[in-house]
Amino acid sequence: ILAANFSEQVVESFPSDISTGIYYGWACVGNGDVHKMVLSIGWNPFYKNIKKSVETHIIHTFKDNFYGEILSIVILGYIRSEKTFSSLEALISAIQEDIEEAKRQLDLPEHLKLKDDNFFHLPEGKTVNH
Repeated sequence: ILAANFSEQVVESFPSDISTGIYYGWACVGNGDVHKMVLSIGWNPFYKNIKKSVETHIIHTFKDNFYGEILSIVILGYIRSEKTFSSLEALISAIQEDIEEAKRQLDLPEHLKLKDDNFFHLPEGKTVNH
């Protein structure tokens, strides 16, 4: 599983009234394949973050690093609210449960069809300057 953080600028552009918590949806790096993902929006209470963060956990094993690539996401549903954990083990266990729930939801026909949406096809030559 690969975790990708959005920049502060992108996080600030999210709707301010979006609930913190764990979401699921689809993610695509550059013009690559579309993969299932779990998204965390919030303060990561376990790590006591001061700034709100948006972290995308792509459910796929990538061979290469893709620093500087465009990350496109579609958020389809909500799994649970944000909470703190008594231990790192409890946090890891919850993340595993979130991933299983995301996989179940994204296999539903109404979610599966969005995997092929044109949103994920970037115009030719569209890249990010490093």
